Amino acid sequence: MMSDSYTNLTTADWENKIEKGMNLLEKCSLCPNKCGINRIKTKTGICGSGFFPAISSAFAHFGEEPPISGTNGSGAIFFSGCPLSCVYCQNYPISQQNVGTEIPFTVLAEHMINLQNQGCHNINLVTPTHFVPQIIIALKEACQKGLNIPIIYNTSSFESLETMELLEGIVDIYLADMRYAKDESAIKYSAIKNYAASVRTSIKIMAGQVGELKLDSNKIAQKGFIIRILLLPGLIEEAKSNIEFIAHELHCAPYISLMSQYFPAGNASNYPEINRSITKDEFNEAYFAMQDFGLNLGWVQEI
Repeated sequence: MMSDSYTNLTTADWENKIEKGMNLLEKCSLCPNKCGINRIKTKTGICGSGFFPAISSAFAHFGEEPPISGTNGSGAIFFSGCPLSCVYCQNYPISQQNVGTEIPFTVLAEHMINLQNQGCHNINLVTPTHFVPQIIIALKEACQKGLNIPIIYNTSSFESLETMELLEGIVDIYLADMRYAKDESAIKYSAIKNYAASVRTSIKIMAGQVGELKLDSNKIAQKGFIIRILLLPGLIEEAKSNIEFIAHELHCAPYISLMSQYFPAGNASNYPEINRSITKDEFNEAYFAMQDFGLNLGWVQEI
């Protein structure tokens, strides 16, 4: 099926979004860090990124949730750099050492077209926050060349209000992550402030923009919202707090993906309390909390 979001934008819509995006880059406020770096002059922000988009890979990905990967794969584009500095990041070389290649906007557009031509169900923008204006420029070009499959915004959910405004009318599916409910944990393990409030605000906005997950006749996602609850060792109470937030604060029934895939990576060995995998008891505690709040639908990655 075709996207019913970005394919409906007018030339004026695109130009308006691109202009606003460039303004945000000039004194960068794409994420709540709001480092204020002029990235148009190729200065690097907290995310480690400058002006041109940098990617580590673009391929048909079969490891996402079933409605995303489907039978033909999700057209994943992995961006280098990240607004977060998670000590346990499984993609540490890409996110914090900026392993990848800077590319022109037109090459990014070509990657999108190539993934569609391969039969991918969607374009899956992985860790895209710090390159949103650049993505919009490339997406406009790709759209002019025939791109029409759904756009997935695969995010940590640590977004600024300005970025969320840019994304309205572009994103078909939000694949949104929730990790912490306490800022102390976010500061300790991801080196960011104001995580809890920023993420919960972003989650509400995402839900308002795209609503509940809609599948086609082949059970492939076409529009809507998936929330990933990443279970972290010793932080199950925070996961349960986020589950309660979802149940009480969102005016839709999001598709929940309960993720137990955590393993110590990056610099996790320097933090003994998270230098282990999730236990079965921890998983069950979160899973039963989902059931208690009536959120027992969606994808559950059991251990």
